[in-house]
Amino acid sequence: MRWPLGFSTLGCPGRPLAEVADLASGTGWRRLELRAAPDEPIHIGLDARARAQARATLSQAGAEPLVVASYVRVADGTVDDEACVHDGLAHARLAADLGCRFLRVFPGAAGGQGGSGGQDADARAIRRLRAMADRLPSGVSVLLETHDSHPRGADVARILAAVDHPRVGAVWDVLHPWRHGEPVAETAAALRSWLAHVQIKDARSPADLRPVFLGTGSVPLTEVFAALRDLDYDGTVALEWEAKWYPDAPPLVEALRRGADYLSGDLAG
Repeated sequence: MRWPLGFSTLGCPGRPLAEVADLASGTGWRRLELRAAPDEPIHIGLDARARAQARATLSQAGAEPLVVASYVRVADGTVDDEACVHDGLAHARLAADLGCRFLRVFPGAAGGQGGSGGQDADARAIRRLRAMADRLPSGVSVLLETHDSHPRGADVARILAAVDHPRVGAVWDVLHPWRHGEPVAETAAALRSWLAHVQIKDARSPADLRPVFLGTGSVPLTEVFAALRDLDYDGTVALEWEAKWYPDAPPLVEALRRGADYLSGDLAG
């Protein structure tokens, strides 16, 4: 596999951080997206001592914290700018304290599932991302994911082009552009200038999003990897195994094992 591998703790919700770190080091999927939420070991309520201990736990196991996966929604019209930016910066400080390079945020415009959320949503996201970018802690960038109200590469690129800041980039969640009908080549072209992180997953169909092992569903992963090679992408490829939302999914450790077997073939180049 030509890219470093990682996984999201969405696949092992609530698991102690030491177990997560051992899983990362033991499977070779060493880079971590750390879901930040009150029901997880990682959240913005941790004090300085707990943050230092978490960072040490990961380091001692040989795991690499890469992304704090927040639920900040930069296009959400139900919160005001000040509250959204404050929340984003609190999560960015958590990322810095843990040694993560990236903070993931969502678009999250209310009522905008599958669409752009409209010009007002774009304007909110642009305004808030600019405000965050100028105040980010050293070493941390904020990444907007292809998700919810802005699921396509074109939707996210429209915002990032307007923000135009070197510390604001994109997460390509490969599921959402595909299920909303955007061809892989178009997603890759749209995100080319901003792509910093890639989340991979597979599903049976655009209407059935239950997680299945890589290569056994309908997400065009062959095309995704070809596009990443064409882009000379050198970032991480991370498995987002959505066990939190689908508790009957097979265990993450099995998904990682099966995923490694799949990616070790000719597919990933």
